[in-house]
Parts: sequence; structure tokens; C-alpha cells
Amino acid sequence: MSDESDDFSEPATDNDYAELDRELQEARARVAEAPVETVITNHAVGLYELAAIHLSANPPDLEAAALAIDAFACLIEGLAGRLGEEGSTLEAALANIRMAFVQVKQMTASEAQAE
Repeated sequence: MSDESDDFSEPATDNDYAELDRELQEARARVAEAPVETVITNHAVGLYELAAIHLSANPPDLEAAALAIDAFACLIEGLAGRLGEEGSTLEAALANIRMAFVQVKQMTASEAQAE
């Protein structure tokens, strides 16, 4: 039996929907104010971090890491010269994560052969 205070299934009111709509409009305004290059850079960094997470897993998930790296590369290489000041940093990050992938893949293969 559950306590009534734990019941979160109360129907939403018009005030709830109005508040959610206001919050959504505020979020949209904040995103619209940010430079597009900054928003894209933030998403690209998320893909970089996703790849790093999969590479550092135990055992590494090379397939997932490769997909994240490929998506990161699509953004960085596809938008080369258009990402502003952070472009060269992102290009270096792409080279580093690709190198890390190769190293982890080689290490994983060596460990598999040793077993």
C-alpha cells in the first residue's frame, strides 16, 4: 500500500501547463541568444566525452566509441573553418580521441591474445 503523499499522478492544471510553457520559452530564448558556434561546440564536446566514456569502460566498448568518434568527426570535419575560435581545439581533440581509440583497440587485442 502506498502513502497518498507519494502519489505523483495528480492531473496537471492549466497553471502547471502555463508555467511549463513559460519555462520552455525562457529556455528557447537562452539558446537563441547563444552563438550557434557555441551550441554546436557544446554538442561536439558531448560526443567527444561519450567516446571517452566508452573507451574507458571495462571492458572498452569499441563499437560504441567508434560511433561517437565518427559522429564527432562529422561535425568537426564537416564544419571545418566554421566553428570559430574553438575549431582548432576541436580538431586537436578529434585527433587525440582517434589516437586513443587505436591505442585501446591495440591494447584490447594484445590482452585477448595473451589469454
